[in-house]
Amino acid sequence: MAELRSDLAVIADHVEPGSRVLDIGCGDGALMGALRRQGCDVRGIEIDGDCVERCVSQGLSVVQGDADRDLADYPDRAFDYAILSQTLQTAARPDRMLDQLLRVGGRAIVSFPNFAHWRTRAELMFGGRMPVTNALPVSWYATDNIHHVTVRDFRDLAREKQARIEREWFFSAGRSIGRRGANLRAEFAVFELSQR
Repeated sequence: MAELRSDLAVIADHVEPGSRVLDIGCGDGALMGALRRQGCDVRGIEIDGDCVERCVSQGLSVVQGDADRDLADYPDRAFDYAILSQTLQTAARPDRMLDQLLRVGGRAIVSFPNFAHWRTRAELMFGGRMPVTNALPVSWYATDNIHHVTVRDFRDLAREKQARIEREWFFSAGRSIGRRGANLRAEFAVFELSQR
């Protein structure tokens, strides 16, 4: 069993065992597998057909779909947790996506690359080009990232949506870092939210 990416590991550690979970943009199913081993009832939705095939071949319950459209088909509070990992920045309307997460899940857990990380800023400022970093490894013309979100932007969006930030975690170079200066220091952020 492969080790989970740092943001997925913190999510797996904080989802209550036995919970009902929807993993949106579940990719290869690594998080789903970890949560299933914890006794969770885990479902997934993924746009990439090859990823869906890999998940199904592992016995995971995944449907192919576009979260921008298809989350509206899920009933209110159908899950204890709605998880969106490294996908918010690829959504057509991240604000509407957050509405759907908070509607279908009792809790929403969202992780994303922080576009305000110092290395990203420096590459843009001094290099004059869109950055290619460990957190953003694909060139601007090939990336799925269409909305560049920062830690501060996400906190503002949560406040605007009247969502309560229950917990937050920040990572740099694959290691957990403190909250202080996270908008500048964190490559990735993870937020757990609930509806007020």
